[in-house]
Amino acid sequence: MGKGKDRFEGGRKLPLVEEFYTIQGEGYHTGKAAYFIRIGGCDVGCSWCDTKFSWNPDLHPLVPAEDIVSHVLSHPAAAVVVTGGEPLMVNMDYLTALLKEKGIETFLETSGAHPLSGEWDWICFSPKKNAPPEGEIFKAAHELKMIVAEPGDVDWAVENSRKVNPHCKLYLQPEWSKRDSILPVIIEFAKENPRWMISLQSHKYMRIP
Repeated sequence: MGKGKDRFEGGRKLPLVEEFYTIQGEGYHTGKAAYFIRIGGCDVGCSWCDTKFSWNPDLHPLVPAEDIVSHVLSHPAAAVVVTGGEPLMVNMDYLTALLKEKGIETFLETSGAHPLSGEWDWICFSPKKNAPPEGEIFKAAHELKMIVAEPGDVDWAVENSRKVNPHCKLYLQPEWSKRDSILPVIIEFAKENPRWMISLQSHKYMRIP
């Protein structure tokens, strides 16, 4: 990780992979316009990840948080989604404080593999088997989004659902490359367990970022 986490100046500078204004395609906020901020750095290493280009933070420029917020404010966005990579590898307190000062809703997408930081209106928690999550995230999560690539992943989803707070929304989402084969499994499970809902990567169907 280059010179270490101190080069991020406590979150005042962020390894910015990309930023764009689009429509949220997954989970609870599907269909909502939002400004996406993708942070570089991830040590989770999911084989099916569709943003592997974000894993190495050294490949992406360090951008002052103030500059990122100014980019957000140049769009009509009312909400920001901070994603990655794994954004919690960088302290998110400073960025979210700036966004909240401007009245912007803050949404986080995280595996929970690192300690929680930042002030969030919505936390989408997507734990991964190869990087067990920190305990605090289970109580804080508003949404549990489990990626299903094979039938056994449903068992992992159920295991995690027992640890989240009772108000947390539960979603199963097919891994994109396996969607045709795994969707029937997810559909039947959701029908038999109606607390669970299905999330689809609708932005890919819409062919938008």
